[in-house]
Amino acid sequence: MASTRILVVNPNTTAAMTATIESCAAAAAGPGTTVTAVTPSMGPVSIESHYDEALAVPGLLAEIARAEEEGSADGYVIACFGDPGLDAARELARGPVVGIAEAAMRTAAYLGRGFSVVTTLERTTGRAEDLAAHYGLARFCRRVRACDIGVLALEEPGARDAVLAECARAVAEDGCDAVVLGCAGMADLCREISAKIGVPVVDGVAAATRTVETLVALGLRTGDRGEFARPPAKPYTGLLRDFQVR
Repeated sequence: MASTRILVVNPNTTAAMTATIESCAAAAAGPGTTVTAVTPSMGPVSIESHYDEALAVPGLLAEIARAEEEGSADGYVIACFGDPGLDAARELARGPVVGIAEAAMRTAAYLGRGFSVVTTLERTTGRAEDLAAHYGLARFCRRVRACDIGVLALEEPGARDAVLAECARAVAEDGCDAVVLGCAGMADLCREISAKIGVPVVDGVAAATRTVETLVALGLRTGDRGEFARPPAKPYTGLLRDFQVR
């Protein structure tokens, strides 16, 4: 039986975070699944604004286009809680593409009447709220909370305790049945926090990896008859000249 090959793309350019993401995705994957995580060659070192997110997309798409050309992946995970470039990636890829925010929120919705999201900076909470509405999950989302820690500061002393404390407040104050970790950089905190706060904690990296596995096993992919058909070939100019779809 052939192995399922999942490419996990960290849309920022911090290799240490990519290594953490790969470890967590591989731990979640089932037998016979090979997980590879990649860091784009261009983009921001962290994604903490709409500007960051927009400029992360070209590097993300370049990684997916490369894997498609090589035939090296059966499905893809976008490992940033803003799900940047998700629709464009689905146009490029033959296999399924899943973003960690969508996967985490959908998974959490199976676990009770409501979930809260704990993310990094306050300025990113609106994006998470918008995604919950976009995915039809707003009625499940009790609240989006920020612990006001930058993405790259998640490895600093005290960060884990701050995330844990905000998750505990979510359980105490929001009436939620589950907590969603709102950053790929929090993926390795999932089990520890769940054990301490007494409710399920969902990491989107793990949830998306398992979702892609299931879709591939079922022989399913994004439909391509209309909106998600391959982009029409046309010239791109300047810095984007190499992004022309062939």
